[in-house]
Amino acid sequence: MRLDKFLKVSRLIKRRTVANEACDAGRVSVNGNPAKASLKVKVGDIIEIAFGQKTVKVEVLSLFESVKKEDAKEMFQYL
Repeated sequence: MRLDKFLKVSRLIKRRTVANEACDAGRVSVNGNPAKASLKVKVGDIIEIAFGQKTVKVEVLSLFESVKKEDAKEMFQYL
């Protein structure tokens, strides 16, 4: 699954276009490397997102094409 789609489906970022812009601006890294929106995310990857002063670090637990709002939290684990 593409990184921008994962960020949207898991609800870490609200919209896919915003996720795309964050990747283009270099605010998202996967496994310590700056990531493009088209990067394929795998289970076990560590994603780091810089939101202004705050940084969010999560581990990918599962990949779903679509998921209910309540189940979105099961796609990742905060580190």
